[in-house]
Amino acid sequence: MALSTSTAPELTAEQVQKILVQPLAEKSIFLAAGPRIFDTNGSPVRVPKMGGETDPAWHGQNELITEVEADFDEVLLLPDTIKSIKTITRYSNELARQSIVSLDAALRDRLVTDVAAKFDTTFLGIGGDGVTTPQGMFGWADTQEIEHDAALDLDVLLDAWGLALAANVNIGSLQWFLRPEQFTGLRKVKDTAGQYLLQPDPTADGVFRLWGSKVNITSRVPAGNLALADMSQIAVARDMNPTVKVLTERYADYDQQALRVVARYDAQPLNAEAVIKVTGIV
Repeated sequence: MALSTSTAPELTAEQVQKILVQPLAEKSIFLAAGPRIFDTNGSPVRVPKMGGETDPAWHGQNELITEVEADFDEVLLLPDTIKSIKTITRYSNELARQSIVSLDAALRDRLVTDVAAKFDTTFLGIGGDGVTTPQGMFGWADTQEIEHDAALDLDVLLDAWGLALAANVNIGSLQWFLRPEQFTGLRKVKDTAGQYLLQPDPTADGVFRLWGSKVNITSRVPAGNLALADMSQIAVARDMNPTVKVLTERYADYDQQALRVVARYDAQPLNAEAVIKVTGIV
């Protein structure tokens, strides 16, 4: 009998495809939503802002004009105490030479994606102290808040939209941040005739809207919360984009190389009332 691949598998090279399958990862949401980004060389960023309204008065001729005082405030981003996200991954030179894919490129893409995801989770989260780590959207002070304490419905979304209108925000920059299960739950709402109340726009492929505002669907929003924000009123200070450095000498004694990724960001609202949070959703 002639030898074949089935009788002599030891003599055949295993067929390995020259691709590396990445796990499914959520794309960056917060930075893609359009906040105002300020680049810096590492120094703290101070964004001056006007205070409250003054009260001009009516005056007749020859009357003394009353004086008004305008006050000022500022938003501080990236204080010196804010930490960076840093990560290092080592690999042997043998693995780098024998890999059927570009190992350094694959690891670079993986690490950069993970660092971006870490920032997204932070900015859309509820933690952070604003001193050593950036604060998340749901931890910002002085924002508007609706304590719903019930199942999500369209009425509470309209209430949030109404608060945005009352705060004189830019309606064109308003965006929703919802969890996947929240949005699918809303899409299931039907009228008395059994028709879905929310219908997709056939002219806008893949774009979801609620009350005319774009919907960002992300599992990084903390459970039981959602937000409606005027993204033009949110500032991001960027010290460094995720920056990759190949370390060839640090681990030379082990015949290894390493990839180091470093990034530093901060985010704060310029006008906190332009962010409306809905909490307590069950």
